[in-house]
Amino acid sequence: MSDVDALVDHIRGKAGSAPVDTGLILGSGLGHLADAVDGIAIDYADLPGFPHAGVSGHNPKLVIGDLEGTRVAVFGGRAHYYESGRGDAMRPALEVLRALGADTMIATNAAGSMRSDVQPGDLMLLSDHINFSGLNPLIGEPTDARFVPMKDAYDPAIRTALKAAAKAEGITLTEGVYAWYSGPSFETPAEINAIRILGADAVGMSTVPEVILARFLGLKAAAISTVTNMAAGLSDESISHEHTKKMAPLGAAKLEKILRRYLRAG
Repeated sequence: MSDVDALVDHIRGKAGSAPVDTGLILGSGLGHLADAVDGIAIDYADLPGFPHAGVSGHNPKLVIGDLEGTRVAVFGGRAHYYESGRGDAMRPALEVLRALGADTMIATNAAGSMRSDVQPGDLMLLSDHINFSGLNPLIGEPTDARFVPMKDAYDPAIRTALKAAAKAEGITLTEGVYAWYSGPSFETPAEINAIRILGADAVGMSTVPEVILARFLGLKAAAISTVTNMAAGLSDESISHEHTKKMAPLGAAKLEKILRRYLRAG
């Protein structure tokens, strides 16, 4: 029995054998959404191979159950490349998600905006990404499956459904391109200027590895950023992790409404 099979058996022993439909990876400010799930929570520490997820503001638990009539697996925390130097740190978790029956992964994150029309507290639906870090979670994968096509990596049908959910809730959901920067230091103004020229609309330190892994595993993927700040050099605000944690709830309340509406529409 593989490690994934053993984990899945362990999880099903606690949460039941009903297949999961959708996986949600929660970013900063959205941890409370896991508490709304009618199901069971399992600490990552009790799941061998799951990420440490040691960033403050994250709640490293896997919650499986029903949310708005949909069977979900909610990841209360994620591992970032900058924590361990491993781009594939979320692979075991996403392999488990796929083995639990899910066909969709939706990731959320906190990000900095590079557009004047997208301000702190706003949301951005990712339409594409730029892997500015140059890293890849599939480095070391020995099979030809590593050559993953990334056109429409952010599933068009899911994006359409999320936009419809936002419209029904009266919430503005702008589409844009996300640039993945490795972190943990924030970007310099020169780096922000470079990725703006390349076509990025927002910047952050996560999500892209999970989307690449999701596509590798055959999962449909989507992602939404909560804008917590303007990127370096675009405002006078002081950027810090504490600032991110303080600002994230402003957009998180709107994002929760969108996700709930989307799941209800299922």
